[in-house]
Amino acid sequence: MSEILKIMQERQSARVPFDPNRPVPKEDLKQILEAARWTPTAHNMQNFEIIVVDDKAVLEKIGNIKSRISEVFLRENYEQLSFSKEELLKKKTGILGAMFPPAWTDPAKISEAARQAVPMPLTQSIRGSPTLLTVIYDSRKRAPASEGDVLGFMSLGCLMENMWLMAQALGVSLQILSSFAALHVEAELKKLLKVPEYMKIAYTCRLGYPASAAKYLRVRRDIEDFVHHNQIGNNGL
Repeated sequence: MSEILKIMQERQSARVPFDPNRPVPKEDLKQILEAARWTPTAHNMQNFEIIVVDDKAVLEKIGNIKSRISEVFLRENYEQLSFSKEELLKKKTGILGAMFPPAWTDPAKISEAARQAVPMPLTQSIRGSPTLLTVIYDSRKRAPASEGDVLGFMSLGCLMENMWLMAQALGVSLQILSSFAALHVEAELKKLLKVPEYMKIAYTCRLGYPASAAKYLRVRRDIEDFVHHNQIGNNGL
């Protein structure tokens, strides 16, 4: 098995607290940013900027910003859940519902759970991470002839993957925090980080080292489940 494929297979989203007293070495951070530098982007637009946050005072201020869960998230999250390892292994897509509160896994209770949700500080998302990489992009630009800037957003996804794989290769754990792009959170972050109005937050990468070991059941479809040879219906190669 090639080394890069092994890194891809071992990569996972680190949903556990990180050790706040174990910083990411500067040389490792530079390597992750070098991987970012070589991201393939539509028309070589290089349509991103990255804000590195590792100052404890700034991290504390970010952590004090509050975020609230939405009913839309809860309902669409529910659609991706399996409720046993056996079900997840059979479906080969989605995640285990066991990692969420019971109210999030009962369709009859989701509306009430959203109404009663108390805004939580982002410190609950940062969870001890000593370094954040906030990715921003210029909302005034788009890839040529790309309706809705689809190609531009694909480029931001390529950026995410480049950084994630390099982090994995270096033994640095990473989790994507999409909640940082929510409008009410974004507004506060932009003030704090002095982000120009025309720039938008795409996502934030949380970097660090787990304070405790945690492994999640990860599933993928087989090649025959998504590959069609020459035409739809001829599954596999």
